[in-house]
Amino acid sequence: MQNQRRVVIDAVSPQINGGEFFIKRVLNEIINVDANVLVDGHDVIAASVLYKHEKAKKWNEVRMDDIGNDEWKSSFTVEKQGFYAYKVQGWVDYALNWQHGIERKIDDNQHVKSELLEGITFLKPLLKKTIKQEKDYLEYCIDCFEDDNKYDDAIKEAVSSKLHNVFVKYPEKHLSNETQEFQVYVDRKKARFSTWYEFFPRSASEIDGQHGTFKDCERLLPRVAQMGFDTLYFPPVHPIGEINRKGRNNTTEAKDNDAGSAWGIGSKHGGHKDLHPELGSIKDFKALIKKAKDLNIEIAMDYALQAAPDHPWVESNPDWFKWRPDGTVQYAENPPKKYQDILPIYWESKDYKNLWKECLDTIIYWIDCGINVFRVDNPHTKPYYFWNWLIAEVKKKYPDVLFLAEAFTKPKVMQQLAKQGYTQSYTYFTWRDSKHELIEYVTELTQTDQREYMQPNFWPNTPDINPYHLQGANESKYLQRYALAATLSSSIGIYGPVFEQMIDDAIPGKEEYYMSEKFEVKHYDWFIENKLTLLISKINTLRNQNEALQQTNNIKFCDIHNDNLLAFYKWNDDKTNELLIIISLDQYYAQKGNVQLPIGDIGVHAGQSIQVEDLITGSSYNWYDEWNYVELHPTLPFHIFKINK
Repeated sequence: MQNQRRVVIDAVSPQINGGEFFIKRVLNEIINVDANVLVDGHDVIAASVLYKHEKAKKWNEVRMDDIGNDEWKSSFTVEKQGFYAYKVQGWVDYALNWQHGIERKIDDNQHVKSELLEGITFLKPLLKKTIKQEKDYLEYCIDCFEDDNKYDDAIKEAVSSKLHNVFVKYPEKHLSNETQEFQVYVDRKKARFSTWYEFFPRSASEIDGQHGTFKDCERLLPRVAQMGFDTLYFPPVHPIGEINRKGRNNTTEAKDNDAGSAWGIGSKHGGHKDLHPELGSIKDFKALIKKAKDLNIEIAMDYALQAAPDHPWVESNPDWFKWRPDGTVQYAENPPKKYQDILPIYWESKDYKNLWKECLDTIIYWIDCGINVFRVDNPHTKPYYFWNWLIAEVKKKYPDVLFLAEAFTKPKVMQQLAKQGYTQSYTYFTWRDSKHELIEYVTELTQTDQREYMQPNFWPNTPDINPYHLQGANESKYLQRYALAATLSSSIGIYGPVFEQMIDDAIPGKEEYYMSEKFEVKHYDWFIENKLTLLISKINTLRNQNEALQQTNNIKFCDIHNDNLLAFYKWNDDKTNELLIIISLDQYYAQKGNVQLPIGDIGVHAGQSIQVEDLITGSSYNWYDEWNYVELHPTLPFHIFKINK
């Protein structure tokens, strides 16, 4: 039999899949909670959001505001890492209902002596809850309500805001109703705001034709720091298989001196818990991690769960692979790509428990070495619930660890990985190039429920992807793409020095680099400086100085009547940092137009002066109109304006 609850609570947000998955925040972010709260009849109701950290014993409570049409809102701030629980509670507030009713009767000049006596029944239970000053006030009210000679004082106090505030502070939640508990996971700030730089350690040598080492990587750390990157991501640094090793340009026959693909992990030198012998020792690797941290850079490792045919697992744990009747294993495929040098793990193995344990032990081994960031290769080719388990197990003991899902695949697959626990996600930004495509995609990421659980990481290029629009592109195009990534998303990355040196030779008809570094050791002049390195450094500095660029979701696209100009407004949560960004999408010709300022969002009216400061050039302008003229040239195809009111 149902109980006597009368208040209905519906459409609680934020939540994912009815609470099956947690939403995500970082330290000191705000959670805005919305719900429909309603009751039969016309009684006065009240609602609260209750929340607590997983280690707290008591619930915190914030009252919700009725904003009309039975919709209620409130918010709370998360101040500790880990899980928080939250729920919505609603009740008929009989004390406020009484006060509302007596106020209407008094306004109608009715005599309310009986109603005053009824009010005493709501005041007396509060005497045990209130502090002395409030208790004295309530006793005064009770005296007035009982004494006919104090009727005028009684009706004054009955409708007073002072009494109303006491009722609100100490509600009697008779027959209250509440929702299920929802969860939010709170990460460190880097989960939301990070700037990645990727390079192959084996290509870090100063000497052409020589395999790079971790010591060589140390030499490059100041350059990475100077350009403003806080995360240095290495493709796999493990031993590379010799059986079926790939040759240069992805050929299936390797020559004796071919390095092979870094993702063909495992050989006689070891597996996932070992380092490529030519890169250096574990001591060298730990020294690199430490020196990077001294420069505020975290080393991110590639976590690639696959094995070369000569990986130690193949001999020690053959049940982790699916063998065909002829005694061979089908090599890995991710159509149209084929990986003849890789054996896929058989996730339906009867020995899956030991397989899962080894995968967890492997990642913990590297965490203990000082790694707290992992880029996970092809996570969509492994079971979703495996990731749910592994990430949860890691987070229990190592809450600072972050996971980036490298999954350029179907939308719902990418979203599912994020729901299962991935901190950040690769995205389709790499291919979104037109104004319409960019607005549509960023709107999807920031204005749907994806904003609650999927933190995008925008990469203009990767070792796997040399997008058509960068093939043969000029300097202006590279500047556009970096500016777009760095201002639209708070987490970004580039594969260098290929990107900033505009190395874009491609296999004809494919989005793949010709003579790809994935299959050979390259030699670079790492200390080339050009306009790209200068402006990448400047933009990254601005990202660190402006909180509006340290989050993704606070964005509003602005009207500008030119399809080659993209304009948008970004702000931090308390609007102490507001930016207007305008980027030309034309790499060859100047573009001009009139941009409409979002004056309502900025909090000004038409005709009120607004100063906009170009954070790249240092120039300032006073704008008085809602519509303002802008012009951009390929030499500097973007404005990053700071709004000063």
